[in-house]
Amino acid sequence: MASPNRNARSAVVIGRLLGIAFLICFGTGVYSHLLQDPLPGMRFPTRPVQLYQFTQGLHITAGIAIIPLLLAKLNTVMPALAQDPPVRNVLHFLERASIAVFVAASIVQVATGLVNTFQWYPWPFPFRQVHYALAYVIIGSLVIHIGAKLRVISRYWRKRDSYDADGRFVHDDTVGSELPGYDATGTYPRGITGRVMRWADGAESSRASRPEPTEPTEPTERTEPTERTEQAGRPERAAGRRERIARRGFFAGIAAATAGVVVLTAGQSSKLAEPFNVFAPRKRHIGPNGLPVNRTARAAGVLATATAADWSLTVAGPAVTRMFSRAELVALGTTEAALPISCVEGWSQMATWKGVRMRDLLRAVQADPSSHVRVTSLERHGGYRIMDMGPEYASDPTTLVALELNGATLDLDHGFPARIIAPGRPGVLQTKWIAKIEVLS
Repeated sequence: MASPNRNARSAVVIGRLLGIAFLICFGTGVYSHLLQDPLPGMRFPTRPVQLYQFTQGLHITAGIAIIPLLLAKLNTVMPALAQDPPVRNVLHFLERASIAVFVAASIVQVATGLVNTFQWYPWPFPFRQVHYALAYVIIGSLVIHIGAKLRVISRYWRKRDSYDADGRFVHDDTVGSELPGYDATGTYPRGITGRVMRWADGAESSRASRPEPTEPTEPTERTEPTERTEQAGRPERAAGRRERIARRGFFAGIAAATAGVVVLTAGQSSKLAEPFNVFAPRKRHIGPNGLPVNRTARAAGVLATATAADWSLTVAGPAVTRMFSRAELVALGTTEAALPISCVEGWSQMATWKGVRMRDLLRAVQADPSSHVRVTSLERHGGYRIMDMGPEYASDPTTLVALELNGATLDLDHGFPARIIAPGRPGVLQTKWIAKIEVLS
């Protein structure tokens, strides 16, 4: 418990990594949210076609990396979290309240986010809305926390300002750090925290603070000044060496844990990490048409309607409405496009799609190819059974009403008889089992 790793420098180093990971998750998460719920007048890039595959893969990977980093940070700052007394004044209360909100929100966010990748929702609240709201709570409390700890962060930002020549941590009382910065003798903080830590370590000493320096005594034998200086410096060098070894081991463990969870899960969205994909919930190239499935036709309740002989796609323009059978869609002319399917849960895979261009369908009903359209699925329930598509997607030459996937007829679980595929969009917006396309403007 009285570890030299529990000091302000360690907290700053881990905090930097956590801050970067949280900002990456926040930025990529907001982008994903806006794609699904755009503000009026927003338009999104359709190139590169793998843009959402990259941003959402990065979002999930950074979110998973937060888990070991957050545990390491809590381990490092544990003595400050368990202060005695817990609150000293009003400002101290506000500071600690912001930390409590940040820690609680972060734990809920990463835990529910991880479970969401497995599509398991054992809670009564809507995941997406709560996840989005908590992101702002986390970033807001993080900004408050950084502001409160800015003096400590500035003081220990650089390694050379944090350790002495022997490698021992330099504790600076003037910056207000609540971490004691233990030395090699294993001194403990005051109060309940110190007593619990001494009990955990089995320490016999009941002293709650650093021992007061004692007056130097005369040596029993006469020694030369140089020899006395060397003898006095040996304990400091030995202590510094032990602290350096402890720090290196601690940070090597954090690095190994973080790299491990990233490498062993990133294969669901990265081709390079695919051979090491051990713990991710999805594996690429496994499933009908060589592609994983998130929502089956049975789960969507479309087994009968999607396979009905009289299925047709209704395309409603401003003045003309037409109904197309599958054969009539093929007769319009088909196009092939290599586009990824990129799921909000983090997995993604490139695939070859073949179907009718959306802009050709719009021309067939005398509509502007750069129209805002609404797509309705055969599904009767679900938050994504109706999907709006902006003109930047409708007019893109690679946006298809797909009929084939990877050289074969579209599998029922992948959206047969027809589905939407467009560049740079979340998988939940690539509507399957489509029944109607309506021009809105």
